[in-house]
Amino acid sequence: MERLVGKKAPEFLMNACKGDGSDFCKVDLKDYEGKWLVMFFYPLDFTFVCPTEITGYSKRYEDFIKEDADVLAISVDSEHSHKAWINSSLGKVNFPIASDMTKQVAKDYGVLIEEEGVALRGLFIIDPEGIVRYSVVHDLNVGRSVDETLRVLKALKTDGLCPVDWDEGKDLL
Repeated sequence: MERLVGKKAPEFLMNACKGDGSDFCKVDLKDYEGKWLVMFFYPLDFTFVCPTEITGYSKRYEDFIKEDADVLAISVDSEHSHKAWINSSLGKVNFPIASDMTKQVAKDYGVLIEEEGVALRGLFIIDPEGIVRYSVVHDLNVGRSVDETLRVLKALKTDGLCPVDWDEGKDLL
């Protein structure tokens, strides 16, 4: 798989469920032009680790908004499955959950496990010009850190040299 970091983010247009579970919408990469996008793939609705990540990012949504960033979750489930999950055990979240039923977006971003038909836990930070600036992809069993995602987003926004364990307020190199 070709690297994405430093390159134009692959285009997408997907059906999604609004985070409040009220209705469906479309999400298009173009919707996020001019702002940062934190986009993460998760394997499936109604599973164990996935709701902890989605609700974790939702609880910190205002922190992303303060950084002029939006959040988008994606799985290979249908928007109808997302709606049923939001309105049952997941609960309302602060961002849409997109449906990659064709698995094309997961494939374009290099996170599709073809034999299983699900996406790895891939997270991408896309800048306001549509360039992928960060990507982390890992095994299905381990959830991501919202704190680390925010730290990296803030570091990228400095456009400076950030040493190991850099955090907001610390000196750049």
